[in-house]
Amino acid sequence: MPTKDDIQNAQATISGELSETPLQRSAHLERLCESEVFLKLENYQVTGSFKVRGGLNKLYSLDPGERERGIISASSGNHGAACAFGANRVGCPVTVCVPAYASPSKIDLIESYGAEVKHHGNDCLETEVYARSLANENGLTYISPYNDPHIVSGQGTVAVELLEQIDALDAVFISVGGGGLIAGMGTYLKAMSPSTEIVACSPEASPAMHACLEAGEIIDVPCEETLSDATAGGIEPGAITFDICRKVIDRSILVSEAEIRSAMQDFIAGHRMLIEGSAGVALAAFLKTRDDYRDKRIAIIICGSNISSEKLEEILA
Repeated sequence: MPTKDDIQNAQATISGELSETPLQRSAHLERLCESEVFLKLENYQVTGSFKVRGGLNKLYSLDPGERERGIISASSGNHGAACAFGANRVGCPVTVCVPAYASPSKIDLIESYGAEVKHHGNDCLETEVYARSLANENGLTYISPYNDPHIVSGQGTVAVELLEQIDALDAVFISVGGGGLIAGMGTYLKAMSPSTEIVACSPEASPAMHACLEAGEIIDVPCEETLSDATAGGIEPGAITFDICRKVIDRSILVSEAEIRSAMQDFIAGHRMLIEGSAGVALAAFLKTRDDYRDKRIAIIICGSNISSEKLEEILA
């Protein structure tokens, strides 16, 4: 399992390649509640998502032979863009497998970094199984979106920056898909700020980690279409993130598609800032429970900005 030291080492590895993202106090959200609200703006990260942190950290862990043979990943978009960006930096061939519902704008972003894109499956888990089979057949290194200690450690660097930017937090709201971000951030926060509440935020339409935690084991969870395509899909059997999430998550909240849509509309109007559905999940979870956090200092992870023009028009309409 990744440790605080692994996350600090990841920060040392990638900090020269990536810029620190801003932490911004939200006067708009504070008008709606009685809390101090801070936004960690990973939507300003290169590739438009926190995912590049884990992808780059993983690529730097590979030996020269592995880089020369190439890598392959499975992704609904953001992880694929992260791997493609990192592979471009280290001169490594890269293939990204995407599910049928992957956003065209995210596919364009992946291809812009020189990756080959393959379409397979209607669910992230199906796509991951396919990518792993191609990796075995072709001698490629498979890079999981979340089930990898280097990925988790890289995502945990968001928490390193966060605690350098603000000295105390009562709660952090983090969107959850496969659990890489919350596992990494939770590991670091529990080591460095154990009183901070870790709040997991998931869409009702695709509540994989939430349902697995309730069941006490990794189970097959039916998932429907959601505005939060970056968190959609099941949890891979044996995923390291599951056990970490069991240890670090203090509260898990589900939000409806209407709540996600409303939170995104409010945020875009109030902050004049572009976000994707997965960021809307964390915002919606905070707004849903804001009365529980009066007189508290809160951080919300704005995890990405990669939204298609069609989906953006639909939300704003």
